[in-house]
Amino acid sequence: MPRMLDVGDDVRAEIGDDEADRLLAGENAPGSYDCTSCRTPGDTEQERTSTVLFIGDETAVLAFAHATCLPSQIVQVSEEQLQGAVRSITGEDGTGLAGVPGPGPGEAAPDQAVLGVTSGLVLIEGELRPALVVEPTGAIARPGTAPGGDNFLQLLVEQGFSPVASLDGVPPVLHGWSVLLAAGQLHAVLQPGAGMGSPLHERSRALGEGSPVAWWQAHHPLQVTDAWRAAANKLQTVLLFAAPVGSIGRQHREDLMRDALDKAAAHGRLVAAAMPLAGT
Repeated sequence: MPRMLDVGDDVRAEIGDDEADRLLAGENAPGSYDCTSCRTPGDTEQERTSTVLFIGDETAVLAFAHATCLPSQIVQVSEEQLQGAVRSITGEDGTGLAGVPGPGPGEAAPDQAVLGVTSGLVLIEGELRPALVVEPTGAIARPGTAPGGDNFLQLLVEQGFSPVASLDGVPPVLHGWSVLLAAGQLHAVLQPGAGMGSPLHERSRALGEGSPVAWWQAHHPLQVTDAWRAAANKLQTVLLFAAPVGSIGRQHREDLMRDALDKAAAHGRLVAAAMPLAGT
């Protein structure tokens, strides 16, 4: 029976026309699946479903997601992350494919940290500026190190984020990164991706060097206020602040969020970057 699948052009180019046609015809596609984004059940015979291709250095895995959660796309991840997902599928561990931090490191297994993202306006240099505040729900250790440490800020500094001692000035622009806003909703924070080829098909094309990949992606597009969107469209720049777990908290008022940012900066627990706005 034909499946209600969406196979994006980039995914089709990677897996080949024959494989894509077999998926659409229902030959290789599952009936039921667990959404790789929200991890709730889906059914390719009953609801529109996106094909999501995770690509590592040597391995590629095709997963499925509700079309309302994710569009069909290619997601570049590390080989280590992808191998962990493959082991979970074959029963060698208990994380599941959703543990691959491709569409957002927040789509992690329950025992892994999830990135919480809050939007708000921050007054800097006399102007209200659109900002995102990122704080994980747990410690984030450097890959390959023993659990228990928290290297979240160090890892971001290595990516180009700047330590923030105070909120008196606008942080430097982090080139290659951007904030994706579509139809007035927040979809993702994008970072540069390394070019790599797919091993799935002889005719697969190498992904372009620097193709953006999601550093964080929302389960569902997040609403922002009209004032936040207007400021983002005016300045075409969004500020991203990041702090380790326990530094900011979920502040639902912008004045409280500003106070928490000031305290985190004063204690050396805040990094930031300015990023261009992608979309409207």
